[in-house]
Amino acid sequence: MAEYDFIIHADGGARGNPGPAAIGVVVEGAGIEKKEYGEYIGVTTNNIAEYQAVIFGLKKLKQLAGSERVGRSTVGVYADSELLVKQALGEYKVKESSLQDLFIELWNLRLDFKKVSFHHVFRENNKDADRMVNYALDREENRLI
Repeated sequence: MAEYDFIIHADGGARGNPGPAAIGVVVEGAGIEKKEYGEYIGVTTNNIAEYQAVIFGLKKLKQLAGSERVGRSTVGVYADSELLVKQALGEYKVKESSLQDLFIELWNLRLDFKKVSFHHVFRENNKDADRMVNYALDREENRLI
């Protein structure tokens, strides 16, 4: 944590691809108590859900920390989507048209911060965000019963 002012763990998932999907986000850092979010986002693909999770996390951090503070802040984003991380780092091109607008939104959000770094982690190192995805999907599934 000392390397960054704030940490975001983000995960998105769909049951089926496409299928019912949700995002899970954990935000913590300097002066912010750990916050966990899980939201159902409708029927979409895993990759879109992954992007939406990171975008949600960055937007939520801006709300929590305030726009003046985020301009001076460094953020470490941890996600278990290798595709998203490698695209965010410029190592992979964004070929899928359904991801291009999300990539641009993510890119523009990064500009609000001093620095945003992306890191690929395995699912077992992203447990809280993954738990929130499943929580949101289960909650939606039970709502429909």
